[in-house]
Amino acid sequence: MKTFKMLSLGIVEDENVTDFPLYDGIIINQENNDRSWLLEMLMDLNYRETFEKLKESGETFDVKVVISYSGNEPAPFQVSIYSVKVIGEHISVLMKGTLKLGRRKYAETLLSELLEDGLEGQELLERFEHDMRSRPILRKDEANS
Repeated sequence: MKTFKMLSLGIVEDENVTDFPLYDGIIINQENNDRSWLLEMLMDLNYRETFEKLKESGETFDVKVVISYSGNEPAPFQVSIYSVKVIGEHISVLMKGTLKLGRRKYAETLLSELLEDGLEGQELLERFEHDMRSRPILRKDEANS
């Protein structure tokens, strides 16, 4: 098994990613035949109801997780929630899931899409820098959902 620091978590719904601030997080590659990962995060108690509803639904859903360094490309996972526990003023959320196949380099795909949109010169540079910070869902990711 390998463990990594989880820096951010975003839940993907349609074309939107809802980010949830973390106090702390860890992600574990179980390195098994199922290619499963464990994700555990400590977050504000205000999110308890949101994550309990997701747990009760029993459904799997897509998330984007930044691992180790804030500049890393968010990794797409399909997860389900196993537990939500209150710890003082926080909640601990435990998820289990798999890394989605077909992960592409975000920067290269974004640049390709901006060029397809006809952007060039300073406009291309400004839009690329903005989108690298805000990380919108790419059209190619939408097509693979």
